Amino acid sequence: MAGQAKKSTKKFEKNRLKDTLEKRKEVAKIKQRAQTKAKKKARNAKDHATATGDDDKPAVQNPQKNSDKKFADMSVDQFFQGGFQLPELKKTKSKPQLQTGKRKRDLEDASAKGSGSSSEADGQLFSDEEAPDGEENGTENHQEDLDALAEKDPEFYKYLQENDAGLLAFEGGDLAEVDQLSEDNNPKKKRKKSQETTAETVDVAVGDAEDPDGQIEVTMAMISKWKPAMAEQYSLRAMRQVVLAFRSAAYVNANEEKELKYAISSPDVYHRLLVLALEHVPTVLQHHLPAKESTTGKVRIATDSKKFRTLTPLLKSHSAAVLHLLENLSDASTLKKTLDSLVPLLPYLLSFKKVLKSLVKSTVDIWSDPSTSDSARITAFLVIRRLAVISDASIREAVLRTTYQGLVKGSRVTNHHTLPAINLMKNSAAELWGIDPAIGYTTGFVYIRQLAVHLRSSITQPTKDSYKQIYNWQYVHSLDFWSRVLSTHCSPLTNPSLKSASDSPLHPLLYPLVQITLGALRLIPTPTYYPLRFHLTRSLLRLSRATTTYIPLAPSLLEVLQSAEMSKAPKPSTLKPLDFSTALRVPKPYLRTRTYQDGLGEQLVELLADAFATWAKHVAFPELALPPVVHLKRWL
Repeated sequence: MAGQAKKSTKKFEKNRLKDTLEKRKEVAKIKQRAQTKAKKKARNAKDHATATGDDDKPAVQNPQKNSDKKFADMSVDQFFQGGFQLPELKKTKSKPQLQTGKRKRDLEDASAKGSGSSSEADGQLFSDEEAPDGEENGTENHQEDLDALAEKDPEFYKYLQENDAGLLAFEGGDLAEVDQLSEDNNPKKKRKKSQETTAETVDVAVGDAEDPDGQIEVTMAMISKWKPAMAEQYSLRAMRQVVLAFRSAAYVNANEEKELKYAISSPDVYHRLLVLALEHVPTVLQHHLPAKESTTGKVRIATDSKKFRTLTPLLKSHSAAVLHLLENLSDASTLKKTLDSLVPLLPYLLSFKKVLKSLVKSTVDIWSDPSTSDSARITAFLVIRRLAVISDASIREAVLRTTYQGLVKGSRVTNHHTLPAINLMKNSAAELWGIDPAIGYTTGFVYIRQLAVHLRSSITQPTKDSYKQIYNWQYVHSLDFWSRVLSTHCSPLTNPSLKSASDSPLHPLLYPLVQITLGALRLIPTPTYYPLRFHLTRSLLRLSRATTTYIPLAPSLLEVLQSAEMSKAPKPSTLKPLDFSTALRVPKPYLRTRTYQDGLGEQLVELLADAFATWAKHVAFPELALPPVVHLKRWL
């Protein structure tokens, strides 16, 4: 019919329109950057030709007229877009040099590569973006040009003072010191003697001394000078020195050979240095590169700015040192403080996918280790949750996958010592799947389907040990975890925005999870695995109670009453009662004993009571309770 879109058009709008528009926007941005670069190149060539023509003229022209002519056709916005190009002034002792050479081209290339938001990094999961190299002596040339401009063109200099005082008050000293960090971390690059002399002079001025290996010994006097410089003045130079000293402290016992600038021999100095770096490095970064958070939780940082590119080696060095320190810490308080210091650093690391990959892995390992203290594990989870909130979809999905893998790995061994830690993992991880329900559904579907594949292969291809893929703690904890996820995010009681459980994006996962759990529950219907049946029944009870979904649980419980374990007379025994909370299978000595029979009776009464209490106020409760009541009377 006329006026209606074709089926192919609707399909294209539904599946591919959004991606096509995004690609067109990216192509438009690339074309815009190419046009801007071409305009700059043409303007630079014109300036070069003008400067060459001026050199051939023997007469000396008025600098005021030259500057007026040069900027006559250029607006203020074009002037600042041109990379602060200043009029070339003749010098008596040297030939005039243009500021449009290699240094400026590197800046333009870096600008093109580094453009974009830190919270919307594209590409593959955890793929790194390398930062461009810094300039050599760029700040010195810039300051010389400004001084020459004040002498030759005072009117234009006055204009800059009134409209852009930040340009004239350029702090080149701190950034020059930070630029040396990339050279310190990369010994292949050649450094000028003047830069090395300056760095050594700054360090020696603090009152340190070198050891025979050429390393500088960190003292209390140095830390006492660094602390006020970072806390009060937000000095980048002090932060750079603290980061290098902290790196030496983190790798103090490392087996791998690294060129470390500092040496720490005193435990007190080591402790003070760690506290200084962990507390004040994020503060200085926040001062110079403030992170702006939107109402949706997205964090934006000016990643295309010169200062961010300059601080990139500093960020990577400090992050690598912190992650290495996390792998070797055993003290609970120090571990907690180190994890706390990562939270304010996360917005600055969103552009570095390799660093994030190592960070998520190290943090999840701490969170999933039952031997770690509860305070450190909760702090590690807060780091994971913060990263999932501020990151984009690709990073968030990788965080959820790594978290689930850590949960499965940490639940391999279950006993009365590790069970509280495993419950803490399952309850905390279930919260992450509600941050982005769309990604939560995708990852949940993948892993629930994986559980179904294991169950199907165990049923269709039975072998002597095929049941062990299902009847183990990791499989049981996985099913219980997904029941907690759906109970948390599909319940109208915990989510007031939901009118019913079916309104949740995760609700479609309910049916396959129930079917897999019921299939695993009846895979081996022998008295040896009754404890596993009770574990899975509790998971289904939680789902039924939270989502108000009827799940037939009474038949599987009444099967226990019909078994020989409960119908025949038991043997006397002096064994202690079995702990059903930490058991999947019953040891042979417990079978057909009074101790085991009494334990089964207690579990059946508790589970049947919970199942009936869930539907006690429902209109269909009499019909629901009648068959189990008749069955119980016959058994008695």
